[in-house]
Amino acid sequence: MTLSVGTTAPAFTTTDDAGNSVSLSDFKGKTVVLYFYPKDDTPGCTKQAQSFRDNYTEYQDKDMVVLGVSMDDQASHQKFKEKYGLPFTLLVDSDGAITKAYDVDAGGRSQRVTYVIDGDGSITKVDSNVNTSTHATDVLAGLG
Repeated sequence: MTLSVGTTAPAFTTTDDAGNSVSLSDFKGKTVVLYFYPKDDTPGCTKQAQSFRDNYTEYQDKDMVVLGVSMDDQASHQKFKEKYGLPFTLLVDSDGAITKAYDVDAGGRSQRVTYVIDGDGSITKVDSNVNTSTHATDVLAGLG
């Protein structure tokens, strides 16, 4: 069962695809699209990532941050990001701590769920019915 709209997003600190430390608090004041996906470089996950890639400028124009999260390691994230030219950050969750905190653990992988978190850290939208091909535009449309 996913976290509910209105819930305070669980804080986290992890590393990204480039080995940098990243915390949710780094984005205070910005809207964050935190999307969980099962595995790098698989067909559905690739379509979903490409959807965000292809619509990334619209997210930037709205001053929104896109963060992808899976339980893959940094090396896997780097290869996935380079292979598909992904312009947004992928977060490492090898131990599943973020996946568990956001209640999207599917037994050793992340469920495909997206949270939109406002600048104050509250969850404003939860999307667990994801069409991987149109997900990025679906999220934008849902935000108005």
